[in-house]
Amino acid sequence: MVSVGIEAMNVFGGTAYLDVMQLAEYRKLDIARFENLLMKEKSVALPYEDPITLGVNAAKPIVNSLSEEEKNRIELVVTCTESGIDFSKSISTYIHHYLGLNRNCRLFELKQACYSGTAGLQLAVNFVLSQISPGAKALVVATDISRFLIAGGDILSEEWSYAEPTGGAGAVAILVGENPSMFQVDVGANGYYGYEVMDTCRPVPDSEAGNADLSLLSYLDCCEQTFLEYQRRVVGVDYQKTFQYLSFHTPFGGMVKGTHRSMMRKILKAKSAEIESDFEQRVLPGLNYCQRIGNIMGASVLLSLASTIDNGDFDTAKRIGCFSYGSGCCSEFYSGVVTSQGQEHLRRFEIEKQLNERYHLSMDEYEELLRESGMVKFGTRNAKLDLNLFPEALKLNFGKQRLVLKEINEYHREYEWL
Repeated sequence: MVSVGIEAMNVFGGTAYLDVMQLAEYRKLDIARFENLLMKEKSVALPYEDPITLGVNAAKPIVNSLSEEEKNRIELVVTCTESGIDFSKSISTYIHHYLGLNRNCRLFELKQACYSGTAGLQLAVNFVLSQISPGAKALVVATDISRFLIAGGDILSEEWSYAEPTGGAGAVAILVGENPSMFQVDVGANGYYGYEVMDTCRPVPDSEAGNADLSLLSYLDCCEQTFLEYQRRVVGVDYQKTFQYLSFHTPFGGMVKGTHRSMMRKILKAKSAEIESDFEQRVLPGLNYCQRIGNIMGASVLLSLASTIDNGDFDTAKRIGCFSYGSGCCSEFYSGVVTSQGQEHLRRFEIEKQLNERYHLSMDEYEELLRESGMVKFGTRNAKLDLNLFPEALKLNFGKQRLVLKEINEYHREYEWL
């Protein structure tokens, strides 16, 4: 059997961000409750940023790092999102076009709430393992933008108002192939679990609805059940000893911390001090980028994986256990191995530097963005974007081969490079 996994990975966390503590104070949220979210910043999409620009800007550095021969071996481009722009046309076609990839390529999109990024990864892994085209690669792009209009009205409920500080915008791109120098997948080591539940949904394209408590309970249930299924399939697995790190789908850090605590208590009967120490050692490295970007749905578990690889200690090879959850629901626990070479390879993409260079929005600017957000949404027929709404933010893109949305002409989105 050939080796398979992630050959390259990059994150694009948008051009602008908001300090979420400022947002919490501005919205007059309960600060004690807010602090339990374990959030620091959230990426905010500017008017000329959409799921396509985010995805292209995440994938472009990967494509640029390839030789022409390697680039032409990308035979599958899969986009993973719940922020699509068309009921029919996949955003993978736009991403494929602006990356200048070979036309002998399969292009399509996957949707299953926040599980979609893992669905794309597993599909790509099995495409490579099938060996129907030896040496072929797959590009998987998970890209999402949060919405804050609630189905049935424009006013946030008290419960759902806490989703605003956690919702982000961004994308993670991964190149999957036979030379997994970054993350070698443990083939066949998968525990998956799913059932029908109405925890969160998007009943109309630009709004969200759901039951936050039900979503938490479903997430907890699925984490336990996917691990138990993984344990049944893989001999000798121990939740604490088998995995040197854990990467979780991260709606917000507090949810991950609570879930890890529940797993440690149920499976290992661990006490509080041991649980806290274990969380800081094995889980916290994967929360770094999630705390700075926010929940980017299908890309969230991949964002946690990138954060783990960038911030962990990989002097020797380490195994990472990954838990992916998507509302509705489908979930999976899987794993892979990372070496010092994988960490070195990821750090070449300078993810933390890109996050540090984002434009810091004021609350007045953020409120202005919310007022402008209706200009571009699902079904927009015609629009011309004002790239100079925040000139200082726009300047951050110059000279970096960043794609921006220029206009929408009879539903067709037209982009340009800065």
